[in-house]
Amino acid sequence: MIDNFETGQILEGKVTGIQPYGAFVALDDETQGLVHISEVTNGFVKDINHYLSVDDDVKVKILSVDTESNKVSLSIRATQEAPKNQENSQKSAPKQQQNDTSTGFNTLKDKLDEWIKQSEEREGNFKK
Repeated sequence: MIDNFETGQILEGKVTGIQPYGAFVALDDETQGLVHISEVTNGFVKDINHYLSVDDDVKVKILSVDTESNKVSLSIRATQEAPKNQENSQKSAPKQQQNDTSTGFNTLKDKLDEWIKQSEEREGNFKK
């Protein structure tokens, strides 16, 4: 019964089915939950079948319980410790500017005309 489960609980379950988007895990005889492919392990998972098989015993954490739709969202990676090198590489990697549109030669060429025009306008202001 779904009412017996709470967000944050860590349980043992058995993989009952695998789809490209995730794995179904039986929590008891009556209740199944879904581990979305993004919650299988730390890092990118291209093919869930490389990580899980039907009948695998897995440790899962309950992310959410929706009693209205009778759905349980699960995570395997939430029960694992994040790799230290992944944490460090994410912290030390510089963030790229997301709204920087002045990359590439074509854009630079377009900007050059604009900069020349601005420069000429400034020079005109100084000569007066």
